[in-house]
Amino acid sequence: MQRRKELPDLSRAELDLMRILWRAGRLSAREVHGQLDEAYGWAYSTTRTVLERLVAKGYLARKPFHGVNLYEPLISRPQGLARIVLDFADRVLEADRGGLVALFARDSSMSPAEVKELEELLKERKP
Repeated sequence: MQRRKELPDLSRAELDLMRILWRAGRLSAREVHGQLDEAYGWAYSTTRTVLERLVAKGYLARKPFHGVNLYEPLISRPQGLARIVLDFADRVLEADRGGLVALFARDSSMSPAEVKELEELLKERKP
């Protein structure tokens, strides 16, 4: 995974696709599309368009494999979530960012290494 100076600014749809890929590691567009929440109601071509947008932004890699493109994350989950956490802490809660990281530490969905990386990303961007 690469470290970028700027935190990714992911739309909700982009974040949902990234979450699928963070869990799986590497998938084809068809596999990603198959795991999307039905609430989206997207055509397969829309899923591919969003994946290609993430490639263009440098957040995903596209690698050919036996005639199929596979997509894999180039950013870690903490990198993808950091801007959202910052915005939530600053705009919604008007709270200390450190307290918010503590919530992630208690949540079992993030590994201790991911929580530490998120904390470091937030420290780097103190106002």
